[in-house]
Amino acid sequence: MNWLEAIGSVMGIIFILVFVGLMVLFFATGRGRTVRNLRDIPAYTRLRRSVGLAVEAGTRVHVSLGRGGLVGLPAGSALVGLSILDRISRAASSSDRPPVATSGEGVLAVLSQDVMRTAYRNVNTEEQYDPGAGRLSGLTPFSYVAGAIPVILDEQVSTNVLVGNFGSEVGLLTEASEQKESLTVAGTDQISGQAVLVAAAQEPLIGEEVYAGGAYLGAGAFHVASLRAQDVLRWVLIAVILLGAFAKLVGLL
Repeated sequence: MNWLEAIGSVMGIIFILVFVGLMVLFFATGRGRTVRNLRDIPAYTRLRRSVGLAVEAGTRVHVSLGRGGLVGLPAGSALVGLSILDRISRAASSSDRPPVATSGEGVLAVLSQDVMRTAYRNVNTEEQYDPGAGRLSGLTPFSYVAGAIPVILDEQVSTNVLVGNFGSEVGLLTEASEQKESLTVAGTDQISGQAVLVAAAQEPLIGEEVYAGGAYLGAGAFHVASLRAQDVLRWVLIAVILLGAFAKLVGLL
């Protein structure tokens, strides 16, 4: 490891420590707040309304978690998807047709079952939990999509939430949802998938909007603290970039 790599590693560690410190600070100072000053994201507003309508109408909510595991960059979107699944399972646990989750990775499938079981237990409806509601639909991109499409078409799904690691194959899921005239709220951490979703999803989640799902669906104060920490570090990075550009302009670098 040369000195540039060593500096990069140290800066990465410092960045993580600062971010965690800001999260703890904002969590401690924001626990007593009853009002959360969050900008409006229409996709989450429409999703909350759609989940309520699904419960009333006896239709199903389908949450698809993608193919990202819990190691590496895809883990972030996978964890957000699980958090959204938890909130939807709590809200729709009393429905005649409880939510169903599909995923393209074995660990995610097991975790989706555990998240749904815990959600049902927390709202005292554990007897309605069905282990078959958390499904591994396929292990390759197109086998995963092929396994998820019948859920959208054949199980009276009125809302599809696609949050996780998707490539361009996600367009097949949005097409199936369009055929059934059901709502699609979707976001991914892959650029190719984002390009497809901007054109094909009714309510696409762009960029960091994917990672704000927990905060906007009421998953807890830590999720709100995370958003506030992101905002602070975003402004810090902007300031560093501008200062660097100015230093380069005047010849200091």
